[in-house]
Amino acid sequence: MKRSMMKSVLTGSILLGALLVLAGCSLAPTYGVPSTPMPAAFKEATHETTHEATQTALPASEAGSWKTAQPSEAISRGEWWKVFGDAKLDALEQQALEANQNLKAAAARVKEARALNQAARAGLFPTLDAGFGPTRQKVSAASQFQPDGANIPQQTFWRAQASASYEVDLFGRVASTVDAAKADTQQSEALFRSVLLALQADVAQNYFALRELDAETDVFDHAVELREQALKLAQHRYAEGDVTELDVSRAKAELATARSDAMTVQRLRAASEHSLAVLLGRAPAEFSMAADPLQPVELRVPPGLPSSLLERRPDIAAAERAMAAANARIGVAKAAFFPSLTLTGTGGFESATLGDLFKWSSRAFLLGPLAGTALNVPIFDGGRRKGNLANARAVYEEDVADYRQQVLTAFREVEDSLSDLRILEAQTKQQNEAVNASQRAADLSRTQYTEGAINYLDVIEAQRTVLQAKRAAVQLQGVQAAATVNLIRALGGGWGDNVPEPTMPPLAQK
Repeated sequence: MKRSMMKSVLTGSILLGALLVLAGCSLAPTYGVPSTPMPAAFKEATHETTHEATQTALPASEAGSWKTAQPSEAISRGEWWKVFGDAKLDALEQQALEANQNLKAAAARVKEARALNQAARAGLFPTLDAGFGPTRQKVSAASQFQPDGANIPQQTFWRAQASASYEVDLFGRVASTVDAAKADTQQSEALFRSVLLALQADVAQNYFALRELDAETDVFDHAVELREQALKLAQHRYAEGDVTELDVSRAKAELATARSDAMTVQRLRAASEHSLAVLLGRAPAEFSMAADPLQPVELRVPPGLPSSLLERRPDIAAAERAMAAANARIGVAKAAFFPSLTLTGTGGFESATLGDLFKWSSRAFLLGPLAGTALNVPIFDGGRRKGNLANARAVYEEDVADYRQQVLTAFREVEDSLSDLRILEAQTKQQNEAVNASQRAADLSRTQYTEGAINYLDVIEAQRTVLQAKRAAVQLQGVQAAATVNLIRALGGGWGDNVPEPTMPPLAQK
């Protein structure tokens, strides 16, 4: 008998020891960032340019050929908008950082993810509880081995106990859950930085759009002034009998049209100003910006290497962290196929009267679960675990595809911005030539009309051409400024460490 008991105890000890050795072994697949297409350089960056614009400095580490991408998404991007040297833009960016509601919501999502991560990490530690109070119970006669019909009196038990419970992480279920929650938190933080970058770029683009509309307003103001002078000239010549009333009517029509077009620009400016106010976290009625016509943006931003793009883009970092979380959840789904071991224990005092509760002789304990078993082995669940595992693997495959697509999208956005800037540079020069030529033609037509050499239709056509050319030139300046901001945004908000890190909202601090 003793030999049999010792053999059972030894077998149980060996089994328990083996289970404890397995504790913490994760079943999640070995994680690695999947490969993506990686060109040696951006296609548009190879085009030769002859501009005289200001070129920002490119770090030596990015001046050569391809290099292996190292995770550095969280490094300083700096207050990149300061490269424009515009104090008004600097102030607007700071206001948006402090008051934009979308940014505050993103910061709150970071706090949510960190709280869930903290809750998941609690699974690595035992839980401790304490309780105090009475229970009233009546047991059956059969449970006490008494004859049928025997009266077992009701009893009151007072208990003051502490209990502990701990799940031994045999196959890494808890560890994989923690890994997934940590990756979710990092994804949320990367998404916050993505929202921040989008906000900064939107503020800069709205600001430049507003100033471009101010420049258009100047163009129309000048055009209206010229139309007024042309009307006076037509009225004077009509009074002298040199022209008919037709020329006067045409001059009035051109003046009214120019004024109407100017009002269209004013309407667009008002809407743009309202949009900028909302980005700053302010009601449109509380915000206004003085007119400040846009000047040409001569900044040129070096794109660096395609591999470094993967290090800087927060949206790419978020997609990569989503993959890591999905990979860890495969381990959680696999662990469900294997036994789980939960260690429980309760100890304290128990007595029939409150006065005897804390006597040494009233002590009691219970090792193991009050109901069920400590070691649970799954046998049959109708395919639930198999379905959960298949779902976890499919989610991971989806996240891999999303990550690769995000990388391709990032490359496209950089190439688009580079091609925009390259072509806009040449287009701007051509448009400036068109402005000069049309202005010369308008001056000549006015002179010839005054001398009676041409009719008023020629003057009108020349003036329209000048207005269209000047407006197109101003709009190209706005497009060029927006394209510069788009390039910086596509590059992840910066290209070096030549400017300091912007102050983050308190909600985003670790």
